[in-house]
This record gives sequence, structure tokens and C-alpha cells, in this order.
Amino acid sequence: MRSRWVALDVGETLVDETRVWSAWADELAIPRLTFMAALGAALARGGDHGDVFGVLGLSPDAWRARIPAVEARYGGFRADDLYPDALPCLAALRAGGYRVAVVANQPAARSAQLRALGVHPDVLAMSDELGVAKPDPAFFGRALELMGEPPPGDVAYVGDRVDNDVLPAAAVGMRAVWLRRGPWGVIGSLPAGVEPPLVVASLDELAARIGEAWRDDAAPPAADVRGPGARPGRPR
Repeated sequence: MRSRWVALDVGETLVDETRVWSAWADELAIPRLTFMAALGAALARGGDHGDVFGVLGLSPDAWRARIPAVEARYGGFRADDLYPDALPCLAALRAGGYRVAVVANQPAARSAQLRALGVHPDVLAMSDELGVAKPDPAFFGRALELMGEPPPGDVAYVGDRVDNDVLPAAAVGMRAVWLRRGPWGVIGSLPAGVEPPLVVASLDELAARIGEAWRDDAAPPAADVRGPGARPGRPR
């Protein structure tokens, strides 16, 4: 029987990005509350994260030149950056018979950092390693290649952003799952007429309800996911 995959984003899906945005505020000598408010304003206008710097009066070249300094302040992922439900969800999905991928828009170094924190999916790759980033359809094509080229409908892609995750994943035929947490998940909204197969508020909820992503599929679902201690189901 064919495998079903659950592929997950990283920022605001597995990892809380509060600390990296705080590093940006500190590097720019802007109060953190002011920076976060500007970020929210940029997102509410339908902009991308880079638009926050325009709100603050920085040109693209000016803020990109600061990236190495911000990375030095940030220092990469730490254990306390992982959401508490991240590792339990990955374990529950694997126990439920799903194969798991983590593919996201991140620097290449994040893959090793995630592994050091105990994130060991079947596939792990960042956009800088792939040479293409979301929402480009080629990103999802490369992800499918790494998974062994399953039919796109056998893959549920989980992310917090409508623009980068839900819409492009659905456009290539994946089961789009919207995780409504973090700035994009809270501020974002779905276009009229768009209804993802599954919308969840946490990875705990995802683990409990992931089978619903295929509720319109005649094929039998993978085993129910009941938590890390559940008996592994047969992969599909």
C-alpha cells in the first residue's frame, strides 16, 4: 500500500520565531514592541516579512546587509525555540504510519540545527539547499523528488502562511493544511472560495486530525494518530 506523507514548514510551525524577530529589533536599535507592531502592520497590508523594513524606513539593500549581524545575535535554533508540540507531533505522525518531511524557506544551516534538536524526519531540506524557495512551484517539485516522487495528493503540506504554504501547496495538488498560529496564521485570511482540507490551531490538533486531510479520498486512511506511545500503523 502506498505511503502517505506529512510535510511541515519550520517557522511558526515547528519553531517559534519570536527570538529571531527580537534579534532584528535589537540590531536595528528599535524597541521590540515597535518592531513587532510594524511587522503586524506589514502583514495586515498583505505584504511579506521583508516589507516590515520598508515600514521602518530601511531599503532592501540596507536590511539585507544586516543579515550576518542578526544571524550572529540569533545564533541559530535552540531547544527553547521549538514549539512544545513539535517533537511530540513528529513522533505521533510516525507512530501513526505516516512518513514525515520537513521542507521550508530557511538558511541551509537550519537543517543541522534541527537535527541537533531531535528533529529527524524521513526528509529534511531547507530552501537554500534546494536552490528554490516557496511559493515557487519548483520548491514543491523538489520536495516531491526528495520524498521519492509520491503522487502530490498523497502529501499533506502543513504551514502557517496562506501565501507561501496553503495556496502553492494546493496548486501543485498537495493536501494543504493551514496551521493558524504565529503572525501569518493569526493575521492571514483565505481568499473567497478557498477551503483547505484541514485547518488546525496546533500541532497537537494536527496529530489528532491529520486523517481528515484525506477525508474525501476513497483510499483507506493511515492509522489513527494517538500520540508518541501509539502502536505504529502500516505505512500507506
